[in-house]
Amino acid sequence: MLWTRWLVLLLCWWGSASGHYQQPKQGDSRADPHRQRSAPPVEPLDFGFVPAAVYDTHAYYEPGAMGILFHMVHAFLFVVQPNSFPKDLIVKVIQQNMGGIKLEEWRKPDNVVLLLEGFYYELGFLVCATIGLLFVVLVPVLGMCFCVCRCCENCGGEMHQRQRKNTDCRRGFFTATLIVTTILIILGVVVAHAANHNMSSHIKSTRRFINTNIRDLKTFANNTPAQIEYMTAQYTTAKNKVLSELDNIGPLLGGRIHSQLEKEVVPSLDTALRMAGVKVENAIKAMRETKEALENVSSSLQVLQEGTDRLKDSLSTERASLSNTLSDPACTNGAVSPSCNAIRSTLFQLGINADFSKLPGVDYALENVHTVLKTDLSNIIQRGYSSFNDTPRLVKEQTKNIVAVLPRVKGMLDKIGSEINNFAKMFPVEASLANFTIFLSQGQKNIESYYAQIDQIDFYRWIGCVAVLCMVVLILSFNLLGLLCGTCGYDKQATPTTRGCLSNTGGNLLMAGVGFSFVFAWVLMAIVTTLFVVGGNVEKILCEPLANRQLFQIIDTPFLVHPAKKNFLPGMLFQNPNIDLTLGSMYRECYDNNGLYHALQLETMFNINSFLNRTVYNKDLAKVFESVQVDLQDITLLEHTGRDNLINFANAGIGIIDYEAYLAEVNKGVTLVDLLTFSTDLEGQADQLPRGALENALKGHASSIRQIHRELVVPMEQAMSTMSQSIKQLQKTSSDLPVKVTNILSAIDAAEYLISNNASHVVNQETKNYAQSLVGYFKQYTDWVHNSLTAEVAQCKPISNIVDSMEIVACSFIADSVNTFWFGLGLCSIVLLPSIIISIKLAKYYRRMDTEDVFEDSSPYSDTLIQFPRASAPPICSDC
Repeated sequence: MLWTRWLVLLLCWWGSASGHYQQPKQGDSRADPHRQRSAPPVEPLDFGFVPAAVYDTHAYYEPGAMGILFHMVHAFLFVVQPNSFPKDLIVKVIQQNMGGIKLEEWRKPDNVVLLLEGFYYELGFLVCATIGLLFVVLVPVLGMCFCVCRCCENCGGEMHQRQRKNTDCRRGFFTATLIVTTILIILGVVVAHAANHNMSSHIKSTRRFINTNIRDLKTFANNTPAQIEYMTAQYTTAKNKVLSELDNIGPLLGGRIHSQLEKEVVPSLDTALRMAGVKVENAIKAMRETKEALENVSSSLQVLQEGTDRLKDSLSTERASLSNTLSDPACTNGAVSPSCNAIRSTLFQLGINADFSKLPGVDYALENVHTVLKTDLSNIIQRGYSSFNDTPRLVKEQTKNIVAVLPRVKGMLDKIGSEINNFAKMFPVEASLANFTIFLSQGQKNIESYYAQIDQIDFYRWIGCVAVLCMVVLILSFNLLGLLCGTCGYDKQATPTTRGCLSNTGGNLLMAGVGFSFVFAWVLMAIVTTLFVVGGNVEKILCEPLANRQLFQIIDTPFLVHPAKKNFLPGMLFQNPNIDLTLGSMYRECYDNNGLYHALQLETMFNINSFLNRTVYNKDLAKVFESVQVDLQDITLLEHTGRDNLINFANAGIGIIDYEAYLAEVNKGVTLVDLLTFSTDLEGQADQLPRGALENALKGHASSIRQIHRELVVPMEQAMSTMSQSIKQLQKTSSDLPVKVTNILSAIDAAEYLISNNASHVVNQETKNYAQSLVGYFKQYTDWVHNSLTAEVAQCKPISNIVDSMEIVACSFIADSVNTFWFGLGLCSIVLLPSIIISIKLAKYYRRMDTEDVFEDSSPYSDTLIQFPRASAPPICSDC
């Protein structure tokens, strides 16, 4: 068994390589909030698939039509024994009798209770067995008594048949009943013969199970070394990936550092590139819009100031002219005077309301904005971005020492691979498995050498079962021939003493069947009882618990074998009964076709962390990673020109504009009164005057006022609207412009401070993450080895197939066939009892009697006739 120890040790090493792998320890993450950042995910490696073993055994049995009979037998056994499997009882019996069964031990109360419990469980079998034994004992005794009684011409032995009116009805009833019992016996014979044949045919097919199971074990032995070699070779995949990562350390590590810095720097840069909540393009656009607003204010102010002067002059002239018109003598007329006075009272309204001449100009602010826009802020920011994005090149320049030691790192990795290969070669797996294959081949030959003896034994068994069935067939033959001869030879016109030879022969055959029934019935019942007790208990105590895996629960009961040994299986395999390994769990794992490593829980036996710490994670390799030094203090995100540009834009003078004065004048009307309304009212007053020069003059003044509104007031109102919008835009911009610019500059300062002062932390953190990613490739390899050992390497399906095959052969092929055989034979034996009685009764109606009842007159009076029967001998038959 040396090969098994080497195989188990090697499988354990591979499982422990993945299950007990430990990464290098890190500090407490709570000590530094920056450590809350998780390492980037490691790129998954493709190790391919372990060469899979294909097993030929299909441990499944479908009985076909025989399954109906098997189910009938199982149902009958359930009626006989409906109790659940006595797991606790069996465990107690085994535990209390581990030292051997002694007669005096059974007198103890505990053992007596166990014995009673066993009797209660076997009560159904005991009752049936008792009935069977009574049958075996009483049938030959009754047969002997029956023969003696018949010889004394009792018990139907008297060759005399009394005449009754229902003779034909009774004969028909007995005939039909005997036919039914004969059919039942035939069914029992068919069932028993089918079970006998089923057992023989499937015992021959047992060779297929043996061959396929041994072939699967050979496949298991032959594929396991190749699978282990494949797993060992896949270390190269992880090693090549690590070397590739090291060869490109500049772009990879630099990209990681840049990406991590970008998470904290880019928000600051984005703040610098956002003006009023927009990106840099919108910020520049906002500057231009500010310039346009200032230009609009400046031009609108100029238009309004000029328009105010012209409007003021025009209204003064029109007011003076209208006053002169109202001084006409016609206005002194009593009917016209009120209208003229009303118009005269509104002349003061013809004046300007808003005065833009006192508003300060925005030329200073406009000039400053022109100066700011001469410098392109976007190019400055882009230059800052370019410097920031050049981090990978900077890292590559500063990590030349890593590239220089790359050959030494490659040598370290090659050494790890060599140690793994050497460790795998320490175990003679191939030689051990080759010896196991030879052992299997030799075992197969030894088993095949018994095939002839098994076939011979099975043939004798088959002959014995056929001989037993021939006893029943002999009885059936007599019954069938008796029915045939009796029925065909029966003549209703013939008297009992004159029955023909054929009918008499039928009756004699039925009596011969009765005789053979007494001879063979007790033998058949003895066979049935024996097979019933044995086969039924095998089905209930072995096959059913094995099918529902309750039998494993008994075997896996802790401390079953010995009070100091917890588990049976690990104690037998590894001499360590404390391992939590059970036969049931092993069977389940193998049934699911998992690896032997997982099924035997070999990870609990070996620990090779020291080997992994010495090989997979090399301290010298860690020192190489820790020697990485990167300095990012030369990176400038925003140059002084761009900084001054932002400050100048914030101090462009937009904030010192008197927006309240502008808005106060803009919100006023251009004139004191709406000129259109005034002209309309003037026309209305003119229409009330008598027609004449005064009316026409007033309407002319109304037309002039409308012209003034159209030529002067409307352009001024448009300019005021433009100024209002521009002033409000400038006011909104100026309210938070200094704060935004200050925040932008503060964020850029913070970003530059981060790069200048905190870059070492980011570099160290990302360097550790980079090293962890390299180690992560080895972790992927060990995890893949663990998963492969669990589900793909040394798949132990052949072990569960052996158990299932043994269950199929022992229970489905043999036990079910034996149980079905005694079921059919028992049906025959039981039905023989009514067959005996009916055959005796029916033979009276077919056999020729010695005497018969004769009726004749006993009185001389013709009017009174009394008939008395008397016995009469039969006539001499010359042809009988």
